[in-house]
Amino acid sequence: MAKLVFADFPVGRRFDFPSRTLTADEIVAFASEFDPQPMHIDEAAGRASILGGLSASGWHTSAIMMRMLCDSYIDRTAAEGSPGVESMEWRKPVLAGDTLSGHVTVTEARLSRSRPEIGIVRFVAEVTNQRGETVAVCDYANMIRVEAEEMMHAPG
Repeated sequence: MAKLVFADFPVGRRFDFPSRTLTADEIVAFASEFDPQPMHIDEAAGRASILGGLSASGWHTSAIMMRMLCDSYIDRTAAEGSPGVESMEWRKPVLAGDTLSGHVTVTEARLSRSRPEIGIVRFVAEVTNQRGETVAVCDYANMIRVEAEEMMHAPG
């Protein structure tokens, strides 16, 4: 299967995420290793917190979003990594039993000034829960290979 290249990412293109339901065991396992705050590792502490239940760490939500990005487009793209994340927002708690889905949209695409064989594509990813509430938003960029033919026809 041919890899997606820079030309395959026009502004406005959208990729939908596969859905994923989080279990309490997954939340506790991730938090126990990476973010062992009480609301992430103990159901009673989660209920007593402002989050209202056993809640995934924001970093766990980000890691799940990364997997969704890989499954929706990155794994079939001639990607060369990322120059960084502009912003990452955790808007609502993700609780045990929540089912996450969402989408990512291309917001900008340009050729690299220093490396014309690379395109810089900016995206906004939005993760939602089963109620359609936005739980996380990420603004980031990927570096994506440009085909030789695209470089020959590029302005400038």
